Amino acid sequence: MSKYNSIIVDLPKDRISRITLNRPKQRNSLSAELRTELFQVLESNDLNKEISVTIIRGSGESFSAGYDLKRSDDDIDPYYSAGGLGHWPRHVVDGCFKIWDLAKPVIAQVHGYCLAGGTELAQSCDLVYVADNAKIGYPVVRNISPPDNQFFPWIVGMRKAMELMLTGNSMTGHDAVECGFANLSFPEEKLEEEVLKIAENVAKVPQDVQQINKRAVHRQMEMMGIRSALRAGTELQQLSMHTKSARNFFKMVAEEGLTKALSDRDTKYGDYRETNDKKKD
Repeated sequence: MSKYNSIIVDLPKDRISRITLNRPKQRNSLSAELRTELFQVLESNDLNKEISVTIIRGSGESFSAGYDLKRSDDDIDPYYSAGGLGHWPRHVVDGCFKIWDLAKPVIAQVHGYCLAGGTELAQSCDLVYVADNAKIGYPVVRNISPPDNQFFPWIVGMRKAMELMLTGNSMTGHDAVECGFANLSFPEEKLEEEVLKIAENVAKVPQDVQQINKRAVHRQMEMMGIRSALRAGTELQQLSMHTKSARNFFKMVAEEGLTKALSDRDTKYGDYRETNDKKKD
């Protein structure tokens, strides 16, 4: 067990470190504090000869519902990104490549809601395993902007990417595997057990070889242009933040609160926080 405020760190098996995002009441929204602690542990694990692989999962009912939109001006981000227009999407993409550039593999264990920034965190990992009934999506495209990290075309292909971008609809775990977002899906009650089995398998490969294996795949993706493409996408995200629709959303957040603004967004679709099962809570 750890002494962090927003995460829990444990060692469930030999040579395996596990980070649990631990803000269940906020559906593990990615606050500055949580992200700082997360990257501290990831970087520490990369230097620790006793750790071969890291698992990231969420506590409670969700992996992560995205970035914490209630952040204050006093929050300090976990690493520096150049300021100016487009700072935030550039910062998000920088975080993606921090995980990519680690020597050791990182596994995302996804259950429940995996939305917006949660999807960006998951896809930054080297392997992604999901619960069959997970809800994975980027609803922000409905009224604010495309993703900060526009990975969809690279990960799921053009047609599925276009569907997700034009609707904001979610995928189940089965859908996520079928389109390439995830490696495999399992019944939620079996997810932890199965992910640990895979992590044990990954940990058997010597670290000096494994880091080259990981890097080999990424280098091929980079030769095809993924690093430049994701960085170019940050400028389109920033452009969309200046649309009338985005400004109206943030005005509603300021005047009526985040919960009301998100409910207003999703009511016409009848999903996410406006699903029938959530209305019964």
